[in-house]
Amino acid sequence: MDTFWVGVSFFIFLGILTYFGVPKAIIAALDGRGEKVAQELAEARRLRLEAEKLLAEYEAKRKAAETEAASIIAAAGEEAQRLAAEAEAKLNDFVTRRTKSAQEKIAQAESQAEADVRAAAAEAATKAAEIIIRAQVGGKAGDALFATGLDEVKAKLN
Repeated sequence: MDTFWVGVSFFIFLGILTYFGVPKAIIAALDGRGEKVAQELAEARRLRLEAEKLLAEYEAKRKAAETEAASIIAAAGEEAQRLAAEAEAKLNDFVTRRTKSAQEKIAQAESQAEADVRAAAAEAATKAAEIIIRAQVGGKAGDALFATGLDEVKAKLN
């Protein structure tokens, strides 16, 4: 019989709770909590979409920066090649000018040496001619012959 009264009191308790609207309050609280959870989920979705958008933007910026860096590296490489080519051209030009200058100096020295040898040969020939002529012809006639011969030798050697 105790069980009967426990069951009756339980149903009376449920009736009192229903009379005072406790189930509606519980349902309203659960609905409010459900709406709050739904709002939080919607906010989380919005934040997730915003984060994905930001991630896509930063990925695009990173790719653009990598592309720009690659183009800068390529431009620097081309500039370095151009500068190396210019330096090589300048060096070749410098070597060519120096070689030409050295060849000109060598040619000038050869010409000068040749002229010096001719002058020395002419001087030696004139001295020899003077000695021979003085030995064979004396006086003013020898001096006149010597002067004429000297002029001829100088004219032929130069």
